[in-house]
Amino acid sequence: MKPRPDPPATVLDRLTGARGRQDRLTHTEHLPARAARYAIWPPGVRPEIVAAVEKSGIAQPWTHQAEASSLAIHGQNVVIATGTASGKSLAYLAPVLSALLDGTEAPNGRGATCLYLSPTKALAADQLRRMGELRAAGDGSLDRIRPAAYDGDTPFQEREWVRQYASLVLTNPDMLHRGILPAHARWASFLRALRYVVIDECHTYRGVFGSHVAQVLRRLRRLCARYGSEPVFLLASATSAEPGLSARRLTGLPVTEVTDDGSPRGETVFALWEPPLTELHGELGAPVRRSATAEAADLLADLVLDRTRTVAFVRSRRGAELISVIAQEHLAEAAGHAVARRVAAYRGGYLPEERRALERALHSGQLLGLAATSALELGVDVAGLDAVLIVGYPGTRASLWQQAGRAGRSGQGALAVLIARDDPLDTYLVHHPESLFRQPVESTVLDPDNPHVLAPHLCAAATELPLGETDLELFGPSTPLLLPQLERRGMLRKRGSSYFWTRRERAADAIDIRGGSGTPVRVVEADTGRLLGTVDAGSAHTSVHTGAVHLHQGRTYLVQELDLEEAVALVVEADPSYSTVARDTTAISVLSTDHEVAWGRGRLCFGSVEVTNQVVSFLRRRLITGEVLGETKLDLPPRTLRTRAVWWCVTDEQLDDAAVLPEELPGAAHAAEHASIGLLPLFATCDRWDIGGVSVPLHPDTGLPTVFVYDGHPGGAGFAERGFQRAREWLGATLAAIRACECERGCPSCIQSPKCGNGNDPLDKPGAVRLLRQLLTDGGEPGVPGTDIEAEPGGQGREAGSTGAGPSA
Repeated sequence: MKPRPDPPATVLDRLTGARGRQDRLTHTEHLPARAARYAIWPPGVRPEIVAAVEKSGIAQPWTHQAEASSLAIHGQNVVIATGTASGKSLAYLAPVLSALLDGTEAPNGRGATCLYLSPTKALAADQLRRMGELRAAGDGSLDRIRPAAYDGDTPFQEREWVRQYASLVLTNPDMLHRGILPAHARWASFLRALRYVVIDECHTYRGVFGSHVAQVLRRLRRLCARYGSEPVFLLASATSAEPGLSARRLTGLPVTEVTDDGSPRGETVFALWEPPLTELHGELGAPVRRSATAEAADLLADLVLDRTRTVAFVRSRRGAELISVIAQEHLAEAAGHAVARRVAAYRGGYLPEERRALERALHSGQLLGLAATSALELGVDVAGLDAVLIVGYPGTRASLWQQAGRAGRSGQGALAVLIARDDPLDTYLVHHPESLFRQPVESTVLDPDNPHVLAPHLCAAATELPLGETDLELFGPSTPLLLPQLERRGMLRKRGSSYFWTRRERAADAIDIRGGSGTPVRVVEADTGRLLGTVDAGSAHTSVHTGAVHLHQGRTYLVQELDLEEAVALVVEADPSYSTVARDTTAISVLSTDHEVAWGRGRLCFGSVEVTNQVVSFLRRRLITGEVLGETKLDLPPRTLRTRAVWWCVTDEQLDDAAVLPEELPGAAHAAEHASIGLLPLFATCDRWDIGGVSVPLHPDTGLPTVFVYDGHPGGAGFAERGFQRAREWLGATLAAIRACECERGCPSCIQSPKCGNGNDPLDKPGAVRLLRQLLTDGGEPGVPGTDIEAEPGGQGREAGSTGAGPSA
């Protein structure tokens, strides 16, 4: 590798100059370098810690590190919300390690302890490595601190040692929820001495996942109080709006925010990139744009040939595999197999030993290029990266900047390239750069009072300790309403003023805090019985159904059988010339309407709905052209989801004014539904796969043509509510995105959806434009929500249309 990388603008010039790519850049943003601002460590940070930090190459802390450390030492809960690579880890490690070192000098007892929580195992492993480096830089006194990982990969023979002797336990919310809190009696000495709780990358705790974690933290606080401790919470976050408010929702405690970033930053060049149209034509005769996956694979290969260390962030596991395989093929042809082996994929679902080997190879520089899912987006320190490719908008501006910040972490300049997918939101963003670079990052949306979240955690809390009146305030205002309901259902029993769990099984085992719906499906090689990985239960029907094409570590498999009872998908290695896409039917019914406002002559509503979805078949598509080769029926059970939705209805008079004929209405509403789903992530902290939709020319519950957009999680996640609050902006951007697209009849850049259960049929682009324009014209009258109504607030939604009598495939 070159001793110093070329400036990012030079690297970008080489990328665009190769193969005539100049017309693919739609915008380039130059972010200037920023000088550092230094401070001194506050009193209370042990001199041994300061000496180890200095020996590791850090002479002075930056201002925000010193500020956060001082607040922590003085017992204040604090959230550090500064940029990527701003040293947030050191800001909380300095006071934590000082307290643990103090504890080793206590004459009796275990001494102080700390619990570190991260959303991924990779991040926890990286933090453990950093602590090892800091201890190695010290004079030996830090060896008295005993850090240890405690997660699903920890061997059972080591777990007892961690419980009894570790002073700093690194784990994740899942293990805290299922492994530590239900067994709190065995963790009594650790909880009794708990001084600090560190919550890393706390901005990832949003939607249903964030709501679950909020209740897990309340259960932790309750048990700590039982054992006589009151730990200080230290949170680290990417830059976000109102981080103190989000941290308060997450922990239930007052939190002081530190947001003034004193770290230096190298020059960053941020490019927006749109793949070109090809000569091929797809559905509705629309021109096919070159896929972002193929474009990213080419760019990754070129950057690796240029010795530019690069990570390509991809939204899907399959996408990560495809990019690594295609890039390896290009590199093998251009420079031989030795160079090709310096590119790999990294995603969830790999076995622990596979993940650890990839992380080591990336840290050592053995790998020059990596195609990764968001599992690597978080604070894993990948020092020395020169460039980041972001394959499709990651759903929020916070995630966009988090991914872009993976490059340039050693202070050098960095190149970030957002490659647009053939998707309404991506197309809109690369042609409206002000939406990315002139807008603040989003607030984190979570709702701990969601009854679908709170009720099972009340049961879990009662399993740990009987629930009493003093717990009502801790768990939130919905608790007094839910406890009698749980008693009537036989889940809890009231004795005196306390509620007790009534069953033998552990309540925590029934809760998947990541919003899944059942046991993960194991993917097993039929010939050998080897476990390849796992697939979430919620996506198994669409991704590993019988006959599906499945990718793992660059190899292609065909699913022989999906056994739902045993949660196993049997696969065989194969090399099909096609991919598979599931088709489904979706029906929706209104359970209750919480808010309803006049939208001109129509209505805009928000409330609770029930969605029934069933995968009924799958299509085989030719790999290069997307041509449909055939359809195969499937026999899978329906699944029901009770959630929250926003919906709008139009009248016959509005349809007449919009010149939308009855035969055009199904396609017009379906197209408007797809495009609005694609644009909602611009206004809510979600992505397309968090939400779903249904359009019906005459819905039985509303009596009118209706378009629904719903949260893809039980009980809702706050996303549809944001759509209701910002309806005018949201639907206005939807109309602008459709009208700006250069296609005639509709394409994936505007109205076609990659996850449509109806195979994108019917769709009517001109009808959707007229329908939305009429809706927004009528929306100018009083009674329509404004552009930003504040309210307290992640799953897989589907997108389905209707052909007339109700949702159909």
